[in-house]
Amino acid sequence: MGGILQLLILFILLIITIVLLIIWAVTKKKENGKAILYLWGGIFIIYGALYALHFINSKKVLDKEDFYGHYTIDRNYFAGKQADWQYNNFRFEIKEDDTIYFYVTDGHEIMETYKGKISTLAPYKSARLVIKMEEPNHHILTTNPTIYRESWDFFMVFNSPKFNNMYFRKGEWTRID
Repeated sequence: MGGILQLLILFILLIITIVLLIIWAVTKKKENGKAILYLWGGIFIIYGALYALHFINSKKVLDKEDFYGHYTIDRNYFAGKQADWQYNNFRFEIKEDDTIYFYVTDGHEIMETYKGKISTLAPYKSARLVIKMEEPNHHILTTNPTIYRESWDFFMVFNSPKFNNMYFRKGEWTRID
């Protein structure tokens, strides 16, 4: 249906352009030539603006390589003492050899490390992360994360049986006050 509507609009614009060209050829007035220029100039400006808005508002398409890096708790999502505590106690890293290292920490100091492997599924355009942890496993990593894509970034939500949803975003851990 959308394709038919686009063809109809293009057909109407072509008819208007032909009529304006005929009027311009008969009258030889500059205003009629300017009308054609303004019509098509406006169409290209609108098309360019819509294309730019679509590009800005489209969600990031993820590849496996996008998941590599360090992840920390996103303290801005639900700010407060609980988020600060989670930030100082949990983080993980996905390396380019498809390994994941989940760290239980006390601030900067790593207390425990849980290892696993990652892979991705691509049933749609964007890749989905699949995590297979070695036993014993940590309760945060009992399920695969839900990936939320934004225009330029993404974040992962793990459903922990003890803490409910935990929001992780790519970034290096830094000390908080």
